[in-house]
Amino acid sequence: MSNQTVSPGALLAGRYRIAELLAEIDGARVWRAVDEVLSRAVVVDVLPVGDPRTNVLFDAARRAAAANDPRFLRVLDCDVFEGVTYCVREWAGGRPLERMLSAGPLTGQQAGWLAREVSEALENLHRTGHSHGSISPATVVVTDAGAIKVVGLATEAALRSTGPGTPEQDVRALGEILYASLTGRWPGPGPAWGLQPAPVEHGRLLSPRQVRAGVPRSLDDIADRLLGDPPRHHAAPIASAAGLSAALSGVVGSSHEPPSQMDETVAVARQNGSIDDATQIVPAAPPPALDPTPARAASNGQAAQSTYAQAQETQPLRRQPAQNGNGRRRPPADEPRRGGSWGGRILILLAVLALLSVILMAQFLVKGAINKEQSSDATPEVPQTTGPAAPTNEAVTITGAKDFDPEPKGNGEEHPEDVPNTYDKKASTTWTTMSYKNRPDLGGTKPGVGIVYDLGDVTPVSQVTVDLVGEGTDLELMVPESDPAKSPATVGGWKSVAKAEDAGESATLKPPAPVESRYVLVWLTKLPKEGSGYRGEISEVKIQK
Repeated sequence: MSNQTVSPGALLAGRYRIAELLAEIDGARVWRAVDEVLSRAVVVDVLPVGDPRTNVLFDAARRAAAANDPRFLRVLDCDVFEGVTYCVREWAGGRPLERMLSAGPLTGQQAGWLAREVSEALENLHRTGHSHGSISPATVVVTDAGAIKVVGLATEAALRSTGPGTPEQDVRALGEILYASLTGRWPGPGPAWGLQPAPVEHGRLLSPRQVRAGVPRSLDDIADRLLGDPPRHHAAPIASAAGLSAALSGVVGSSHEPPSQMDETVAVARQNGSIDDATQIVPAAPPPALDPTPARAASNGQAAQSTYAQAQETQPLRRQPAQNGNGRRRPPADEPRRGGSWGGRILILLAVLALLSVILMAQFLVKGAINKEQSSDATPEVPQTTGPAAPTNEAVTITGAKDFDPEPKGNGEEHPEDVPNTYDKKASTTWTTMSYKNRPDLGGTKPGVGIVYDLGDVTPVSQVTVDLVGEGTDLELMVPESDPAKSPATVGGWKSVAKAEDAGESATLKPPAPVESRYVLVWLTKLPKEGSGYRGEISEVKIQK
């Protein structure tokens, strides 16, 4: 028997009835078959006669058989029959992640839970000194019951001749799966597993939140710590399955139950980017006694533990006695009324007299104040000046600044690490927006992006000069709509006081009259052309009184 004669209907080793070709890997064939002895479906890897991978496959099968985590599909048999090398594995009915992602990215909750399940299986495997060697969207399967199964432990790498791999390679591969699950893009230089490559900027992979709106910040941070080189914001990289399991458990919890679907309200909020859906684990159809309100994520920057709605005991209503118009219990008709004592009546009378005395005293004082005011009418009134002082053109010191790209249409950040470059008095250092495609108005995806400058205290602002790079920038100067001492978190909380259109190397934003505010927002609404897209760039900002 040769690899070519193994075909549907053939009986391999007198036991395995070949049913269907599943894949072909460098001359090796992967079949679905039926074990006629135990009447169960299996997967059979078949190598042709004389294939040099035979010994490697045997060694991989022995290593795979030693794994005891139920999430790995077991190797059941490995032998040679009529010159053909075969390896029999468990069969799991379900869908590979590769096929699921072809329909679009997963929710944050689903992606985090899936990655945590695989990382826990890898953690147990790595403790034995072995690795999988070929973690990919094709080797992670979601069964019909919603469980996670990892296919091809060691044997997949043997068939692909990629070597046994290392634990570090397994963890990075799982980071790629998490990224792809969150974004629907592959974090590599080219298309893979049916996905287009993820975008890069300045040679650096964009984070999941920069690719797809609404990705939970907690999972965005974990993906960046897995794939970032180095991770953003000086975060510590994740290089072990144990570290990844701990990080993901802190976000999605430690339950092995598959995540339930979110209710419609939370689903809409998640699409708008206003809920970190990785922390929401809500029953699909909670009983009336459950409180469906999701708990707020931890505000200290660390991932919140997954939270469940707590059941509230429904107490039976007690029958209440009838009440009178004052809210007091009305006594039954046969209950004798109790008369008040003389002492209580005297106390009430004294209290009323004291109150009248206070009222009379207040009237006397008010009349005296009015008479005094009327007698001073001859004194000339000093006119009061209002509004900010006249412009002095004095430079205002910027005490801090922050990029402004608010959700739901923004992704929460726009190169925050480069914001200080706009007020360091160095024209050679700049801050740039992300690159947007198709249209100069940020691709039509959001109203604008910008930088909020903190002046330290409420200060008169007469004009703001913005030095730009490129031609054709539209920008506005905005200040808080209500409280000048607070920085609004949404675009609607700001009002525009000056505009410039199609600006070149410099733009002067000058309100009709000086405004007083602690915070000012330089807001870009149209960006210059750069390469195949559009991108804004600011080199220096100068604020004057």
